Amino acid sequence: MQFPPYTSLSSRGVVPAGSVDYLPRKHGDDCLQELRWLYDRRDLTETKADLAAWLAKWSGKYPRLTGWAEETIEQTLTFFCLPRQHHKHLTSTNMLERLNEEIRRRNYVVRIFPNTESGLRLVRALAVETHENWMEAIR
Repeated sequence: MQFPPYTSLSSRGVVPAGSVDYLPRKHGDDCLQELRWLYDRRDLTETKADLAAWLAKWSGKYPRLTGWAEETIEQTLTFFCLPRQHHKHLTSTNMLERLNEEIRRRNYVVRIFPNTESGLRLVRALAVETHENWMEAIR
């Protein structure tokens, strides 16, 4: 299976980062809620069809938001390329935050790396360890 280049993985139920910047301060409708619901679809074709309907519905009222969504939302739909059983594990960024915290902790212990490659080796080793734990975990 060929994965697209990494851009960003969006969490289901979360408004894509930056979308609120394109709305007026007081918006009292369901525009963002409907945008969140796009991530609950079963596959990419269904999501794209619903996205087209969402764009048609809200482009008159919020042209800045819909223009932004047309340009950037494709990047957030990359998680649909992953197997369906992994989608439930992508609902938060806790795993990435934990990995970053562990990298920071280990960097603090070592403090000085002789070169860039040694720092990258540490990060790679942590990523491999996390991957192995993920594959061995009973879910």
